[in-house]
Formats: sequence, structure tokens, C-alpha cells
Amino acid sequence: MRLFIKKFIKFGLVGASGVVVDFGVTSLLRDVLHLNQYVANSTGFACAVISNYLLNRVWTFRSKNPGVAAEFGRFALVAVVGLALNNAMIYLLNELWHLPFYPAKLVATGVVMVWNFLANYFFTFKHKTA
Repeated sequence: MRLFIKKFIKFGLVGASGVVVDFGVTSLLRDVLHLNQYVANSTGFACAVISNYLLNRVWTFRSKNPGVAAEFGRFALVAVVGLALNNAMIYLLNELWHLPFYPAKLVATGVVMVWNFLANYFFTFKHKTA
């Protein structure tokens, strides 16, 4: 159980770094280079997924799986499902239940973090964790 909790904490720290990557890339592309905000946002999300995968592979889960492409594919799938869950929860909490946007986003982010961790723990990195 201690190892599980330790991995969860590491996963959360990696996720926090992903937020910095996402917002940093998005801001650079949108505000400095004046690219379309949706292109900038999508690029920021993609960069964060790549960064988070690499950090989680090496640090959180210590994966030695030689099938990096397949493992990354599973990680990206989990991230996209998490994004869809996040948006659905924000819609439900904000639009239907009238919770203000940022509190709704905070709740959704917490729930989705648990989903992302469990899906990656049991699906993405299940065979090669230390």
C-alpha cells in the first residue's frame, strides 16, 4: 500500500509539471507567436501528454517495457479519455448544476486524476512497474 501511495504522489507531481508544460506551450504559441488559440491549446495538451508519459515511465512507474510505442499509445488513450471525462464533468457541474467554472474544474480535475492514475497503474504500466 505504501508503494501505491508513493506512486500516486509521484503521479500527482508529474501531473502538476504537465500543467506547467501545457500552459507554457499554449501561452507561447497563442500569446507570443499569435497562433490560433485552439491550435495552441491542442499543442500544449499534446506536449504535456508527452512530457507526462516520459516522466511517469522513468520516475513514477520505472517502466522497462521495450514496447515504448504501444505503451505511449495506451498512455495517450488514457489521457484523451481523461480529457473527455474532465470536459463532461465540467459541463455537468457548471452548466447543469450551476457550480462556478473554476470550482467545477477543480472537482473534475481531482476526479480525473484518480481515473488517470488507476488507468495508468493497471493498464498502461501494469506489466513493467517497480
